[in-house]
Amino acid sequence: MVRATPLSQTRGCRAPHATPCKVTLYQQFEFADFNPKSFTYTPPAACPGPWAKVILEANFSINQGRQFDRTANIWIGPTNIYFGTTAEPSHNVARHWHVERDLTDYSSIFTVAQAGTVDLGNLVNSTYTSILHGSADILFYPLAQNQLPPRAADQVIAFSSGPTGGTVGLNTTSDLLEQTLTLPTNITDLYFDVFAQSQSNDEFWYSCVPNDVAGELQSCGGTAFRESEVTIDRSPAGVAPVYPWIYTGGIDPYLWRPIPSVQTLNFLPYRVNLTPFAALLDDGQPHTIALSVFNAGSYVSATASLLLYLDAGATKLTGALTENTLAVPVPSITENIHTTQSGNIEGGVSTKSAHNFQISGYVNTSLGPVTTTVAQNINFSNFQYFKITSSFYEQNINQGTTIHSVVTTHNVGGIFTDIDSQTWPLKLNITLLFNPDGSGSQATTINQYYERDQQSKRNGQATSFSIVRNRVTPTDTLDFAPGFVITGNTNQSSAQTYFTSNSTGYCYSRSITASAGLLTSVTNGQGCN
Repeated sequence: MVRATPLSQTRGCRAPHATPCKVTLYQQFEFADFNPKSFTYTPPAACPGPWAKVILEANFSINQGRQFDRTANIWIGPTNIYFGTTAEPSHNVARHWHVERDLTDYSSIFTVAQAGTVDLGNLVNSTYTSILHGSADILFYPLAQNQLPPRAADQVIAFSSGPTGGTVGLNTTSDLLEQTLTLPTNITDLYFDVFAQSQSNDEFWYSCVPNDVAGELQSCGGTAFRESEVTIDRSPAGVAPVYPWIYTGGIDPYLWRPIPSVQTLNFLPYRVNLTPFAALLDDGQPHTIALSVFNAGSYVSATASLLLYLDAGATKLTGALTENTLAVPVPSITENIHTTQSGNIEGGVSTKSAHNFQISGYVNTSLGPVTTTVAQNINFSNFQYFKITSSFYEQNINQGTTIHSVVTTHNVGGIFTDIDSQTWPLKLNITLLFNPDGSGSQATTINQYYERDQQSKRNGQATSFSIVRNRVTPTDTLDFAPGFVITGNTNQSSAQTYFTSNSTGYCYSRSITASAGLLTSVTNGQGCN
């Protein structure tokens, strides 16, 4: 049995130098059907909290054989604590992988015993033979002597399908994941952690084109733009760009053996800062908070968590939302497709969308007035070039999302500035060659990034920073018989680099390469002094 060794995709879960209390959620559950599996969560008696760090550790495996990639979720009560997909095996290679998620902000949900659920639907029969197994633990790290606890959310409100969790399918732009809530009247800060996983017809949304050219370009419709929108009482309140996750069965399964794409095994939620709306939500009246996905086309699997931070010194806060320039997206599309007399097609489709907005509000807290301003510049672009003949098909995709956020907080302690810049490039080229008998080959090359830079300042002076770089670059050529029956592959290779560091001195770096489905090199520590 060969052990797959993908990079850990959450190396930011840096654990303290202490022995944690471990709570086992479940051990070696078998996933061979579509029935969610239940477990019971009990708080750690030896570590009653507060905790310095709370980290989920989950281990998955799949035996050799044949199987699709599957979606996995873990829930404590209705709250999602893990969202990801699985690796596909090959006929003679099993896969094992380990994931972690920092749940310190969610500490309040772990103080009481609750029912838990792990949902990993999997079809096993004479064709799809591989069974998935999994185990999961939560590690609770105690505070060091004289250490102050990190600030965690006082309340976490789950947006899911029911009391035991579950995602909600959003099939159109107008579909909503929403709740009408009467919230505490002493909220000082609040955030919305969003997962929006593209499924079914939306799985390859970054390759879609406008409906009027979808037929001739042999592609999906609905355009190549998807974006999650957050509203409060039906008014725009935040934006959560959708990351173009590619699963281990995506486009060509050989691309991802043994190295998966960015975040494939462990999605990162996108956090929307809703703090400027705190005073609005502190009024003791019901308010409707909703999530939708612009251009959802059947479908996006969604869940979210609302994190509330409360004023310990007051029960009722006043204030106001003073500015909100966020508007619904208005993507622009340019088509430049030419068809020759012989029926050959060549040209491009460009899709762009941009937000440049500012939202500001203040609350009068027990420690004095606090004003928070969220300013964001979000740009999305997708350019696709096509060349199509009777024996040749090329689709070349160059997509990019850039997010620049500046959150400024004015309070009695001064002016605090948090700067967050994210870049998500995706370059994808697919070329198919067809022989007269219908056989042929498909060559695919992908270059995908996730990059994030964060910096905090107080009164203009830098106080902390962190950076993350994750890049995956696979290539492969599929050979197929008539009817697109895959007969083999050639020229497979892949590489991944992961680098992260921060102002505490922490640094993690790993680069791996693979060829013909086998790991060929591992380089650790490059760039870390």
